[in-house]
Amino acid sequence: MGRDVPAIAFTREDRRRYRDKVRRSLDVLAQMLRESRFELDRPLAGLEIELNLVDARGEPAMKNAEVLEVIAEPDWATELGQFNVEINIEPQELGGDGFLRLEESVRRRLNHAEERAREVGGHLMLVGILPTLKETDVSEATLSANPRYKLLNEQIFAARGEDLHFEIEGTERLDIYADSITPEAACTSVQLHLQVSPSAFAGHWNAAQAIAGPQIAVAANSPYLFGRELWRETRISLFEQATDTRPDELKAQGVRPRVWFGERWITSVFDLFEENVLYFPALLPICEEEDPREVLDQGGTPELHELTLHNGTVYRWNRPVYAVVDGVPHLRVENRVLPAGPSVVDIVANAAFYYGLMRVLPMEERPVWTRMSFAAAEENLRNAARHGLDARLYWPGLGEVPAAELVLRRLLPLAHQGLDLWGVDAVQRERLLGIIERRCLTGRTGAAWQVDAVRDLGGGYDALRRMTLRYLDRMHENKPVHLWDL
Repeated sequence: MGRDVPAIAFTREDRRRYRDKVRRSLDVLAQMLRESRFELDRPLAGLEIELNLVDARGEPAMKNAEVLEVIAEPDWATELGQFNVEINIEPQELGGDGFLRLEESVRRRLNHAEERAREVGGHLMLVGILPTLKETDVSEATLSANPRYKLLNEQIFAARGEDLHFEIEGTERLDIYADSITPEAACTSVQLHLQVSPSAFAGHWNAAQAIAGPQIAVAANSPYLFGRELWRETRISLFEQATDTRPDELKAQGVRPRVWFGERWITSVFDLFEENVLYFPALLPICEEEDPREVLDQGGTPELHELTLHNGTVYRWNRPVYAVVDGVPHLRVENRVLPAGPSVVDIVANAAFYYGLMRVLPMEERPVWTRMSFAAAEENLRNAARHGLDARLYWPGLGEVPAAELVLRRLLPLAHQGLDLWGVDAVQRERLLGIIERRCLTGRTGAAWQVDAVRDLGGGYDALRRMTLRYLDRMHENKPVHLWDL
């Protein structure tokens, strides 16, 4: 969840002061890393889930303020568009029946929220991109009321100096312009968090980068945008373009995009924070009173407000997170590649696959990133987003193979091993990773189901709307998507 910010107009002095504070915070972080001032021994996992709001016809419902008012729970929050909300699930240990408890907790909260949302004419939908969304639904007028989003919109367009251009070539073609960042609200994701020690961070981040492509291939759930069938996980390309502060001239000069896979394997978490400071100008130059150097010298734990705010405006697919809880700092890898949905059990299966792999890959004697180029990992992400389980992905020792084959032959056995090392109950391990296996064997992801259902209904916008209603019914049954009928 992004930090709330006040409505404000920035001056040149604000930007100079903010840059100084960010660089000072970076120096303080470096000292904290040298002195091992972090919580080390609690490998906790948590997640955030973004959702769409629809009405009784399956079309966008611009009601997030009303829905949040009736839900009235602190773990729910606004997201960018008025048709978005987000729930935050507190970090927990995964051993034993941890995944079952996670699934039951999410279902209980979503069922309660759905009951309350119905009171104001809304329904919750877990999907990567809402299939019924139209271009007219994403304008500055449909931004959420939170001042953070208005400010982000203003600053991105001030930096860019022209309208956003969205161009995606898939099964069909999208080529449009937008005068606000609201198209980003079409992207609804699940973000997985894993707390790790500073010494282990680089290995975990590198591993997360290496498996981003396979993650997307088995979980793709965003085939439609503005009535067009595009990529299996269109959300990847849409999100990259929706927050792009670069006009064409800066792209040609090699300026990095703010939604970024990165460009190299790392040796320390500091590499990522340093790159963010070196390569990206401030979008929200808001300074707090805290002097991080003074706090550290006095034996306290600095919040590093400016550094964390800046870090939150660089949208890496695997993002480093610094946070302080009860006066103790910790680091997390925030995995951001997964779409929401199709069902809660599908989300938990995706999480089990990820956390299982993250328990094994970073600790291998010859880690995958030492045998694979960074460019190959990024190309895997692109291919998986375009083609889902039909993508061909590269993996050391296998070469280029179909995504389903890579998952079945190499990654699922590693995920089983990892969950066993986490101490996950064998029944839950088999159940959840069995869902990933059946998706690979049937070729049925959320994206594949949506496309098949729309074709079964004859195509066109009404077919998208009717498919959305069918999707909602099956989502609430909490069956994995490979078992959904059309």
